[in-house]
Amino acid sequence: MCLRISLLLLLTLLAAGQTRSQTSYPMLMSIRPVATQQGQTSEHTVRSRYDLYGAYKVLVSGDGVQGEVVPHSVKEGEKPKKIESLKVRFTVAADAQPGVRDFRLATPRGVSTLGQLVVTRGTVVLETGDNDALSNPQPVQFPATLCGAIEKAEDIDYFQFSVDANTSLSFHVRSMRLQDRIHDLQQHIDPILTLRSKSGATLASSDNFYSADPFLGYRFEDAGDYLLEIRDVRYHGNTYWEYSIEVGAQPFVLNTYPIGLAARKATQVELIGFSIPSNPIAEFQVPVQQGKAVEVGIPLESTLSNPVPLIVTDLPVTTEQAQEHAHIENAQRVPVPTGINGRLSREGEIDCYAFDAKKGDVLTFEVTARRRQSAVDSHLRILDGNGKQLQLNDDLRIGKRGFSDSLIESWTAPADGNYVIELRDVHLRGGPRFVYFLELTRSKPYFQLFADTDKTQLAPGAAGVIFVRAVRKNGFSGTIELGIEHLPQGVTANCGRILPDGQDGCIILEAGPETTLSATNVFIHGKAAGNKSEPAGDISKIRATQYQETYLPGGGRGHWPVEMHTVAIGQPGDVLEIALDNYEITLQPGETRKINVEVKRAKGFDKNVTLDVMYQHLGSIYGNTLPKGVTIDANASKTLLTAGTTQGQIVFKADAKASPVDRQQVAVMANVSINFVMKTTFSSKPLLISVANPKPDNPED
Repeated sequence: MCLRISLLLLLTLLAAGQTRSQTSYPMLMSIRPVATQQGQTSEHTVRSRYDLYGAYKVLVSGDGVQGEVVPHSVKEGEKPKKIESLKVRFTVAADAQPGVRDFRLATPRGVSTLGQLVVTRGTVVLETGDNDALSNPQPVQFPATLCGAIEKAEDIDYFQFSVDANTSLSFHVRSMRLQDRIHDLQQHIDPILTLRSKSGATLASSDNFYSADPFLGYRFEDAGDYLLEIRDVRYHGNTYWEYSIEVGAQPFVLNTYPIGLAARKATQVELIGFSIPSNPIAEFQVPVQQGKAVEVGIPLESTLSNPVPLIVTDLPVTTEQAQEHAHIENAQRVPVPTGINGRLSREGEIDCYAFDAKKGDVLTFEVTARRRQSAVDSHLRILDGNGKQLQLNDDLRIGKRGFSDSLIESWTAPADGNYVIELRDVHLRGGPRFVYFLELTRSKPYFQLFADTDKTQLAPGAAGVIFVRAVRKNGFSGTIELGIEHLPQGVTANCGRILPDGQDGCIILEAGPETTLSATNVFIHGKAAGNKSEPAGDISKIRATQYQETYLPGGGRGHWPVEMHTVAIGQPGDVLEIALDNYEITLQPGETRKINVEVKRAKGFDKNVTLDVMYQHLGSIYGNTLPKGVTIDANASKTLLTAGTTQGQIVFKADAKASPVDRQQVAVMANVSINFVMKTTFSSKPLLISVANPKPDNPED
């Protein structure tokens, strides 16, 4: 096996010297089957756009799942060929957490985009492909996880199963949610699940439960044969529309009440879901984990439940009282700070909480519900003691994505007095699943970090760049020093900073000339510079959320948060090196300076290359580390290198009022288009730009 892998990689690397143009990292499109079972080893077919040839490593998020590429034989001297489908073997530990894992493949041309793999308890059963008619269903036995695809227009898959009388089963579909990370899937599935009698009569149906994915719980009163049907609700299809249906008889927990639990403390919770035991109360202690959002299995009589989304908090916890508190007159009084566990138990319910504040107190109110699979779509208001609305929020935004939860930050009390938080569902719905956790805290300056994108491709002797954007909260205005850990051997990092008046910084990685094929997941972070006057100067390392870019219909560039950023060393790409005639410049306010840029192309690569110092697409800027007041003089610069051209120039201009800056790190990039949206970005070594103090009007002064 090792000999075949080594030969495969050798042939792939030799191919780098052949005529080439616009090589691309692989873009994963599907995995079949999409699920794998705990305690088992299974083989799966991974399909992609662009070449998977030479894939040598599988990276998987979380613990307990290992992957490897299944080697295929290569005849000595055989010319490397393009491969867009290969086998991957996953080995899953018996105690691996069920749920969805991100994975990707490392190849000599870089690491792939992300795919998703479902880890399940049930035996995985693959669709046979001839089960598209009601008269010819595929026989299956439960418990099991059914895997298949709605691979063509009007495709309907049928499965036949038998049950005893008074049997309860849950049917959990994952399909649309597995497609968020597929970079170039222009239309996503909208599945609908239907239970039928043996004669075809409809017994129950589910369309949208988890976003567009169905969930169905059903009690079969009579023994006999039944049919399960899955299709796209529009009767559309696509060869990449994979699905899994987890079917089982054990309790399926949708939520708990309370949903917010104190860290390191045993707590009793009410289980909410399908086929819950007659005594729905369970007691357990949440494992201490980093962050406040976790998914854990809850101990049942003889097993663990499916993973349930919970919130772990160090705040003093308040539980909603049973008495009516829908108005300011009878609002439940709560302390500051606190975390409130509540539930909108019936339609039209409104919950009010009263608190005291002093004039000038700055407070934050955050609802977590829909993000943890609650049914609540929260609507949050702050009222004064007379019921006058002071502030309102419906949906919140984190980075580039919106959520149906609510957030009011940096609210300042206008006077000493009594105030009220009013919380309801925006549609005035209610029921057992309408649980929420409401945090009332004193606002503190902090920041969030977001890395664009989720992978950095390097070659021996070459450089790459990672852009990191800061979102400043509650008045944080300090410098943020960037950092990175767990780099591949032989890779060094030049970690930049985000200036107090900026939002972007960059990390420039350099691979040593003797580095070899490797790929590791890294930890990107930032820390407030130790400015004693900065209220958040004691902030420890803040982890950056990384985004995978996606190709949106019409040519837009979308983003999806993912769990890993991978740095990989592969074979040389289309651009071998970007050399500057000067790596450090100082600008006087009002001054311009030119940098000459030489792009060393790979043999045979003569396509267009675009130079830039900002990461951008269609006028939207995703990374700009230039000091404030420093811009590019587009008319004086030469940034489009056509037909094999290797020489360009970038002219920097400092505004007359540009503030002094010392050695801000900037990357000069060479971009090669893969398609209308996606591009491969190569980087120079760091360019350091300073802005000098303005010269006095009278040099004698």
